Amino acid sequence: MAFFSKTLTALALAASIALPAQAFAFDDQQKRELGEFIKQYLIENPEIMLEVQDALQKKQQMAQQVKATMAIENNTDGIFDSKNDVTLGNPKGDVTVVEFFDYNCTYCRHALPDMQALLKKDKNVRFVLKEFPILGPDSVAAHRVADAFRRLAPEKYSDFHVALLGSDGRASEDTAIQVASSLGVSEDKIRAEMKKSPNDDIVQATYQLAANLGISGTPSYVIGNEMVPGAVGIDDLEAKVKNMRACGKTSC
Repeated sequence: MAFFSKTLTALALAASIALPAQAFAFDDQQKRELGEFIKQYLIENPEIMLEVQDALQKKQQMAQQVKATMAIENNTDGIFDSKNDVTLGNPKGDVTVVEFFDYNCTYCRHALPDMQALLKKDKNVRFVLKEFPILGPDSVAAHRVADAFRRLAPEKYSDFHVALLGSDGRASEDTAIQVASSLGVSEDKIRAEMKKSPNDDIVQATYQLAANLGISGTPSYVIGNEMVPGAVGIDDLEAKVKNMRACGKTSC
């Protein structure tokens, strides 16, 4: 109903602009007639409301992307070079892809093969994993274990990441510790490291960074000066990487 009301208002305004100056002051009868005309026109042409809605969404997306671009420029180090993130692929790669992810995100699990395929096919990509636990206490707990594992065995983090994100069921502290143990890092060591270096400040910093970028879901990527929401797939990722090399932007 609100959208319909806004559409009527927009059409009325457009109609008023098209009318002569003396017609701007509508009397009650003219207002009723104009309202009925607009109503009947929309009933006969309902696709107009879809077009208006699509235009509104595009405008909002453009505004969000402008905001994200400014935020990327102002937070370059925190996005691309944080000491708390893990880098996969070529550490000196010419293009960096940053992924915000949650271990309990279904779409992140679907996107995992995209990351693996990209790194396998392109040996000059630098892929940064930014832990962003937003799906409840289990996610926060699993990411705490992941952070402790990163500190203790950074060389095995890729295996840990693939095993936990690619597993069935919900990720939690227990399941994350099981994965860590399977990779040779004992539960005692994990718990000692978690106690010694809780990662609450790291998570809060990531939350603030995501807020600045307008990120509210996972997976979300940052490539160059663009924030890319959603599991866009390997083809889109490859295309954006290719464009970054060709013109320094994700869209040439």
